[in-house]
Amino acid sequence: MCRLGSAKPGSWASFWAMLTLVGLVTRAAQKADVGGESAGTSINHSQMLLQRLQELLRQGNASDVVLRVQAMGTDEVRVFHAHRLLLGLQSEQFRELLSNQSEVVLQESRDCAAVFDKFIRYLYCGELTVLLAQAIPLHQLATKYRVASLQRGVADYMRAHLAGGAGPAVGWYHYAVSTGDEALRQSCLQFLAWNLSAVAGSAEWGAVSPELLAQLLLVLQDELELFQALEADLLLQAYQFHAASPLHYAKFFDVNGSAFLPRNYLAPAWGAPWVINNPARDDRSTSFQTQLGPSSHASGRRVTWNVLFSPRWLPVSLRPVYADATGTALPLARPEDGRPRLVVTPASSGGDAAGGGFQKTVLVGARHHGRLLVRHAYSFHQSSEEAGDFLAHADLQRRNSEYLVENALHLHLIVKPVYHTLIRTPK
Repeated sequence: MCRLGSAKPGSWASFWAMLTLVGLVTRAAQKADVGGESAGTSINHSQMLLQRLQELLRQGNASDVVLRVQAMGTDEVRVFHAHRLLLGLQSEQFRELLSNQSEVVLQESRDCAAVFDKFIRYLYCGELTVLLAQAIPLHQLATKYRVASLQRGVADYMRAHLAGGAGPAVGWYHYAVSTGDEALRQSCLQFLAWNLSAVAGSAEWGAVSPELLAQLLLVLQDELELFQALEADLLLQAYQFHAASPLHYAKFFDVNGSAFLPRNYLAPAWGAPWVINNPARDDRSTSFQTQLGPSSHASGRRVTWNVLFSPRWLPVSLRPVYADATGTALPLARPEDGRPRLVVTPASSGGDAAGGGFQKTVLVGARHHGRLLVRHAYSFHQSSEEAGDFLAHADLQRRNSEYLVENALHLHLIVKPVYHTLIRTPK
């Protein structure tokens, strides 16, 4: 906790003396004849006034309000002993906030809390020193507490430093979009469009959103330069994806997108082929293993899957019934009344990736002009053990069935771990 000054009893005289000095400085700007001279002499004590105001803030003389500024998510609190009159002169928000209370707790982001002393100093003295990293938090404070002059000043500072190439144009662009500052957004967009080559080679490139990239006028050396920049960005993201656990990665990136949905890979890490000879004969079973997670972070962990194939599975409504209620024998269901069934289940209850799930896909091969091609693909999620319409129209009894290759059913079983829709990312 950092306490800047404290109220001192009996110091109202110095406070009112300071206000008197304000009036003197205001009147000192007017001209007066001295010794009959036609030209007046300007008496300017503004620097003295600024020094007095700084001392007033630093020492807390005659303070009548206390501001407790807490950085969100921490126990850090900074205490400012201030003056209702001076805060209200600069900020409509403070004028309303302090109209009927003398002590308030202000919840600010860590960045804003870190520059709150500069913000308060501006309210007293009308000036401050800005660093690049402080521009956004100072603009946020000026916006929140409705200090229009500081809003304009910081926005002008940001635009000026964009022109000089010093400002973080990408970060400021996204901030301008979030706050609706159209002038700043246009300035950032123009700088980025004209200097895309320089930005593509900087650390800021990784923060460029697809929406921003689509708006840029591509002023580049050539298309290869753009490709190389995109490739470098995606390689960095791919490295981060494979180096971190799913839940940790999701704290920083939105994983609920198509970029994080694996394709149907035929590599052994994601599934296995299964050739079933004479598939119409009887039930078969097999097992295989897949990688637990889609990133290399889980490359050493495996999930075992058990698979059951039944060529003539019957629904309950068609299963054999030997007699009705009167004892009259009923005909048994015919084999052709059943349909093929494929069930894929984890060998243990631990078949759930931390922060993710699994999507199961079964590829069915068929012969076409001498080549084995994929004829059908059936997909179902982990919550379902089987594809409900698996080979629903296939006649595996016929040796010349289009689903059979040399009287064998060619399947490729794929289980891909996914994050899509399974991890909620913060907005």
